[in-house]
Amino acid sequence: MKQTNNPDYAVRPGVKSQVVSKPREDAQKRQAVAIQMTDGVLIPNKSDHQVFNSWRITFFLAIALLAVLILIVQDPYMSIFFFIIRGAPTTFQVTVFAILGALFIGLFAGLGAVSKSRIVNMISGVYVEFIRGIPLLVQLIFIYYAMGRLFRIEGMIAAVIALSICFGAYMGEIVRAGIQAIPRGQMEAAIALGMSRSQAFRFVILPQTVKVVLPAIGNEFISMLKDSSLVSAIALSDILRKGREYISRTFLSLETMLIVALVYLVITLVLSRLVGILEERLHKNG
Repeated sequence: MKQTNNPDYAVRPGVKSQVVSKPREDAQKRQAVAIQMTDGVLIPNKSDHQVFNSWRITFFLAIALLAVLILIVQDPYMSIFFFIIRGAPTTFQVTVFAILGALFIGLFAGLGAVSKSRIVNMISGVYVEFIRGIPLLVQLIFIYYAMGRLFRIEGMIAAVIALSICFGAYMGEIVRAGIQAIPRGQMEAAIALGMSRSQAFRFVILPQTVKVVLPAIGNEFISMLKDSSLVSAIALSDILRKGREYISRTFLSLETMLIVALVYLVITLVLSRLVGILEERLHKNG
């Protein structure tokens, strides 16, 4: 029997040698409260109450600062908050309609990317590369102002179209990656059971793909909500636009933009928490 010099382990003598671990003196130290960084919007398990992670620290600091400014300092932060929050419905309306449009476009772009037709595959690839190479603000201004010379288009419609087209390209890549993440044996097994290729794709591949891509779609929803602040460039009264209007009246740029930033921060942190919970449940359910 070989002796080990590792202080963390000891060999128990006997007929059957057994390696057992010694209790470490610093076991309690390793259980001490620690600050941990999370991966994007991924949140630690809900049962992990002893760890202060970056999400909890950021969220409670943002809530505390916002509450202090509005409820204790009050002037002028309370009036700023109630003025800019009137732009929240527009922000959410644009984001929700645009994410639906992006999902619709992204589904076809993703299916085209994995299509066996060379022409369809090429069209999908050109669309993705073309749209991703142009800044969202440029697309937004082009649709609202440049296309506005040809026909009248409202700000809300222009914003939804621009965000849908832009994020549709990213959604297409998400769908493509989700489809390719499904093992090929799934398709082969479905065909072996008598399904056609289209039936196998619709009833076997796509349901599994949805489960794979849902967390990524949640991330894109959060990114779209933040990028929706660009619609203020076409005079759409979202949160940022309301803030700019307040600044033009009072010239309180520092105070106003501080509240605008905190409102966006709280909204995105809450949404990121929901996405994290969704991802946890998907992992638990397999």
